[in-house]
Amino acid sequence: MRATWLAAAFLLAGPAWAAPTTPAPGPLRVIGTEASGCIAGAAQLPESGPGWQTVRAARSSFWGAPPVLAEIEALAGRARKAGLPDLYIGDIAGPRGGPLNGGHASHQLGIDADIYLDTSPKPALTPTQRETLEPASLVRPDGHAVDPARWSPDVAKLIRLAAETPSVERLFVNPAIKARLCRDAGADRTWLRKVRPWWGHASHMHIRFFCPAGQNDCHQGPPPPAGDGCDATLDWWFAQLDHPDAPAPPGKPPVLPAACQAIMALP
Repeated sequence: MRATWLAAAFLLAGPAWAAPTTPAPGPLRVIGTEASGCIAGAAQLPESGPGWQTVRAARSSFWGAPPVLAEIEALAGRARKAGLPDLYIGDIAGPRGGPLNGGHASHQLGIDADIYLDTSPKPALTPTQRETLEPASLVRPDGHAVDPARWSPDVAKLIRLAAETPSVERLFVNPAIKARLCRDAGADRTWLRKVRPWWGHASHMHIRFFCPAGQNDCHQGPPPPAGDGCDATLDWWFAQLDHPDAPAPPGKPPVLPAACQAIMALP
């Protein structure tokens, strides 16, 4: 399906350089865009805390801007108070940002976070369980709707909690998940504006936070379009599912800004 190759078009095979394994020293600096940027002064999210657990550490990276990490922890706390189980946290960014090994085209500034949409009860995971966790897709194989056997109102509750967080710029979910949210939202639909459809994202939401205060070299695109997004713009995504396969354009690592190249080269 066209979704497959369009998704691949936005993925990278991984950085063409050896990604640094330590953060760059000094004060916080967030530079560039989500698809071509970096961060200095990053901190690492602890592997667990009140309301969250990081997962798949061998494949994920949990570094980010300290104000963003504080927002992730606060979201987990609000989810816990709302009666939701621990959040499973996936990729945030590498120690200095830039392209992540594994394929994300974003997650380069330390202001993005993947949070899984599994709202089933969660015991504390062992290290082995953290590594082998494979959250199930909430979307039917044909991509046109959520799987009713896996969907829960708690999923909508979690997404809404994130979307109503003032520091969240937007978040991405599978188009089928967006459609279900549109169907069930009721009269108050303002929060849906931040919830944007994107390929994949069938088991997690990708949250993008606003650039931290004072980070004038951090650049974000225009805000989401006005309205709840439950219109022809959503219909377009489903129309693509019926297109035949086409070869995926090759992904190319971005050219990082000069300031980022300097940050990556620091000892």
